[in-house]
Amino acid sequence: MKKLLLFLTILIISITEVCAVEAKNNESWDKTFKKSDKVITQKVYFKNRYGFKLAGDLYIPENLDKSKKYPAIAVSGPFGAVKEQASGLYAQRVAEKGFITLAFDASYTGESSGEPRNTSSPDINTEDFSAAVDFLSNYKYADPEKIGIIGICGFGGFGLNAAAVDTRIKASVISTMYDMSRVTANGYFDSLDEKARYKIKEILNKQRTEDFKTGKYKTAAGLPDKLSGDEEQFIKDYYGYYKTPRGYHKRSLNSTSGWNMTSSLSLINMPILSYINEIQSAVLIIHGEKAHSRYFSEDAFKKLKGKNKELLIIKGANHVDLYDNMEKIPFNKIEDFFNTYLK
Repeated sequence: MKKLLLFLTILIISITEVCAVEAKNNESWDKTFKKSDKVITQKVYFKNRYGFKLAGDLYIPENLDKSKKYPAIAVSGPFGAVKEQASGLYAQRVAEKGFITLAFDASYTGESSGEPRNTSSPDINTEDFSAAVDFLSNYKYADPEKIGIIGICGFGGFGLNAAAVDTRIKASVISTMYDMSRVTANGYFDSLDEKARYKIKEILNKQRTEDFKTGKYKTAAGLPDKLSGDEEQFIKDYYGYYKTPRGYHKRSLNSTSGWNMTSSLSLINMPILSYINEIQSAVLIIHGEKAHSRYFSEDAFKKLKGKNKELLIIKGANHVDLYDNMEKIPFNKIEDFFNTYLK
């Protein structure tokens, strides 16, 4: 219980119109994965309905026929990552197969706007997906009737939440999902009772008072810069991605710092996934067999209705394998899924 509470404190506490879109070719490659010669990448900016300016990388098939419109997919996650990490890898790989894709930074993080930095919100982060759909629905080479999303880790939960309200989303791939409101309110494996949750709320609200007094927002501790060896295996897995050359990025708070501490209050109080049983569009949920987070996907899948929903468990994979392990991420399955429901 103590380890779960400690990790919760460290890692968890921790219509809009498209604005004048700025797009330019990336001058240098700043991603954690190898650049493909099959796609063209452009930097774009767009606003969500709260007025935040979101930054994204648009991945366009190199052989794009400008006389046609293409199915398009918005991609974000993991929670605390940036578009130069896993979401960009997914976006680039899917774009190689003939889709226009947009990997974007969520509000308050990466190159997107929002103050104070590194803040999370179940409402705003769900809205970020719909804002990306706004952009793609108005992009000149995208077909607004064939829009999908890919949500990874915590943004798998927010993506599924977006699909529950945004009927423009015709297909959703949800990979290695976290339900951030559930894990923040209840702890891992729902281990926190009401008394423990109340104690967390007392700590966080005391911090709110202090933040107002000092004019500064305290940041929760993130992943350690060095492992002691006593950590849970999944913390070691996170470290192996975010804190090593494999996945480190200077703008990723999981690589460098931690969340605004009081962000957890809204996650505790506003559960997501309440209406996912009403999703009529297609959903593919993917999770690793050995992932500590597997129960989030399995429980979410139980709520979904219809024959166009599928749960795929990847044999031998842990949570982080589905960030960047090309032998574990079922890209052929993902491509077939989007070909079925978007083309």
